Amino acid sequence: MTGGVLEALFAPRGIAVVGASTDPAKLGAALARSVAGFPGHLGLVNARRPDPSAGVYASVAEAAEHGPVDLALVCVPAAGCADAVAEAAKAGARAAVVYGGGFAEAGPDGERYQRELADVAERTGIRLLGPNTSGFLAPGQGLTASFVPGAADVPAGRIAVVAASGGVNHALAFLLSEAGHGVSLAVGLGNGVDVTAADVLEHLAGDPHTTAVALHIESVADGRRLTDAVARLAATRPVVALVVGRHDVGAFAASHTGALATSWRTTRAALAQAGAVLVDDERELVDAVGALSLVRLPAAADPGVGVVTAQAGPGLLLLDDLRGRRAAVPELTADTRRALAEVLPPLTYQANPVDTGRPGPGFATVLEAVAADPAVDVIAGYALHEPAAFDLVGAVDTARHGVPLVLGVGGAGDDVRRVRRALLERGVPVAGDPRGLAAMTGALLADARARSRTTAAPAAPARVDVGAGPWDEDQAKTLLGALGVPTMPRRACADRAEAHRALAELPGPVAVKLLDAAVLHKTEIGGVRLGVRTPDELDAALDAIEAAGASPTRRRPHVPRSLVESMAPAGVDLVVGARRDPVFGPVVLVGLGGTTAEALADVSIRLAPLSVSEAAAMPAELAARALLDGWRGGPVLDPAALGEVTAALGDLLAAHPELAEIEINPLRITAQGLVALDAVCTAAEAAAPGGGD
Repeated sequence: MTGGVLEALFAPRGIAVVGASTDPAKLGAALARSVAGFPGHLGLVNARRPDPSAGVYASVAEAAEHGPVDLALVCVPAAGCADAVAEAAKAGARAAVVYGGGFAEAGPDGERYQRELADVAERTGIRLLGPNTSGFLAPGQGLTASFVPGAADVPAGRIAVVAASGGVNHALAFLLSEAGHGVSLAVGLGNGVDVTAADVLEHLAGDPHTTAVALHIESVADGRRLTDAVARLAATRPVVALVVGRHDVGAFAASHTGALATSWRTTRAALAQAGAVLVDDERELVDAVGALSLVRLPAAADPGVGVVTAQAGPGLLLLDDLRGRRAAVPELTADTRRALAEVLPPLTYQANPVDTGRPGPGFATVLEAVAADPAVDVIAGYALHEPAAFDLVGAVDTARHGVPLVLGVGGAGDDVRRVRRALLERGVPVAGDPRGLAAMTGALLADARARSRTTAAPAAPARVDVGAGPWDEDQAKTLLGALGVPTMPRRACADRAEAHRALAELPGPVAVKLLDAAVLHKTEIGGVRLGVRTPDELDAALDAIEAAGASPTRRRPHVPRSLVESMAPAGVDLVVGARRDPVFGPVVLVGLGGTTAEALADVSIRLAPLSVSEAAAMPAELAARALLDGWRGGPVLDPAALGEVTAALGDLLAAHPELAEIEINPLRITAQGLVALDAVCTAAEAAAPGGGD
């Protein structure tokens, strides 16, 4: 490892095990065994049974008299950990790991013990990993600072693991080892009272032995610091992230934006915006980071994949998975197909994917031909292990493939393991099945796309007076108008006479809505009537709105105000919102709109402020993006116009800390352009439950 503030933690000159024990069942004994092979100074600390002749000392200070102690590994009960860490710091230790549990996860007493640990770290400057962690592995340093059996067998390599959980840290390290990879560093953060994922990522940015990072996230305390660390690291080496919490069902927030921008979605979006490759499970994480540790494609918006398969069935599985990852699998040129036809049987498919029918001695020529195609940037190849038919490793050695190669090798037994190992030694990522091969290929593509994005600086936000609030729909739409967002003609009406004048003067038909800043779910209480054309229909609509506004549960004896607004043309509805996330700060969201927004949850999220061009790219991520491109004769979205609206909402929130959220739902795409049909704006100090219509 290179120098830095965490060098004492991950590359110490000397270690003290505080709480070392001769009882093999105790944590202190297990840890003493784990670090027995450490090449630097090692001192075991046991105040009750010191034996300096055997390297067991009464204190860290005494251990430090015999050699440098940069790192203290603390294996004592929770109540004594703060004192133990303070003693280590006083003796010169610059880092500590606190292994045991019984802290914030264990109730009020544990919370107090954790606060005491945090106070010691802040007061002394010692860097603290944990508590409630199983430690870390640094095989290249000869250091297994973990009590987990088998951890010492994980070989040194080029992949770093940064995991919220010590258990996940070790599970990933073991899976990487089984897949033929070693680790440069594998860290379990535990409760993260001091050292966080961002700290470790910043440390890894200066580590020449790490070529890719596997990141496991459960929760985030400082979102912007994490994304900044990921962005700096991803500029020089890939980061693959697995975020826990897909089924986040937290309390319903102030609007659809809050309900849709769950912590899981927001964290994933923020990490992707910073340049990380996202995966859905630990197996995909291992495949993806393993491939990226060996191969990184040049930055490209849409790299082309050449698919070569020795068996049609697995090739179809691979192709289907790649299509689901939005991979470009371009048709090969006529010249490429002519070259393939000279080698392959006539009935095989040769346009891409390329089906060789059966593996044979021409496999190397096939790889060369596909690699030479101008539309191919990477080859994903699959073959069952059939040594009697052909030598896959020999074909890779023979082929002059000018683009990276990713392979899947199916089969079982020692022979297959030897082939996979030989391919890895040649720098070729290898999987055991089509899904793993697709995950590896998809990760290479996602990383190349992320680096191809140009991030323009956000424009200076327009100065807008938001007023004091609370904001009813009319006031929220006035605010949108100041941002340049179109709305339909409308009138805020204090009584029936004003409503009837509005009906007579506005282009009809009209929508009639309850106008009350405290009511965000107007539709749900019967506070909206659509398609009103006549005075009688208006009176009926006002009767219904008055009944909703004067409901006994709402305790409103007065006649409520109403909003009379011209109906918008037909079109496709979006939800566009900005909210102040408690972890990441201002975020913007674009998704399928209307009252079904939460059910479908088809959304794209970004941190704000952001440029118009970056906001304009968000709709392309939606599963329903075909609806935005003239589906069955419908209107066509102008991405730049939507980008202006989205960026303006993000700018507004970034510039006004007194705002918690502003949302347009729906923002309708019409033949005449975008128009905001409903708007909700809430204050940071009084964000109310509910949602827009």
